[in-house]
Amino acid sequence: MATETEGSTGAEVKQPHRLERKWSFWSDIQSKPKPGAAWGSSLRKIYTFDTVEEFWCLHDQIFQPSKLSPNADIHLFKEGIEPKWEDPECAGGGKWSITINRKTNLDTMWKETLMALIGEQFDEADEICGVVASIRKNQDKLALWTKTAANEAVQMSIGKKWKEIIDVLDKISYSFHDDSKSQRSVKGRYSI
Repeated sequence: MATETEGSTGAEVKQPHRLERKWSFWSDIQSKPKPGAAWGSSLRKIYTFDTVEEFWCLHDQIFQPSKLSPNADIHLFKEGIEPKWEDPECAGGGKWSITINRKTNLDTMWKETLMALIGEQFDEADEICGVVASIRKNQDKLALWTKTAANEAVQMSIGKKWKEIIDVLDKISYSFHDDSKSQRSVKGRYSI
């Protein structure tokens, strides 16, 4: 643990535990989706952090998916990347997804994913954009967004690691953002 002693006062000042990179929480909360409203019109950046201490304060007080109302999305993305298909970092990418029926599982999977992201537990950390928890009335979804959808080997490595992190036996699938843009119902390109 890093500490610094101040000269004659003898007081110890604890230094924050810096992360490898900055991360931003975003929210998209719609009580009733408005017909014809552009996607992302209610998307807002909430807070950017770069220390372990800030993360835990935010997570414990605010950002637990089970506390959100239906039709809410909560995002954690690398600073400088917006959680939109149109963002240059996301444009050629896709997402690993899992559907969840129990809120308790969602909170656990969300927390484990966040810790893996900020703790740089993925070998291909530079390929990951962020994660989204989508809260819906009947079932929820967790999606891990990546940059280069066409690189199957990298995507399979990320998917295997994420499945291990969230501790699921169910199949998870990967879809390209380009497919999602052009088709209402998207079939996964890769699955584990």
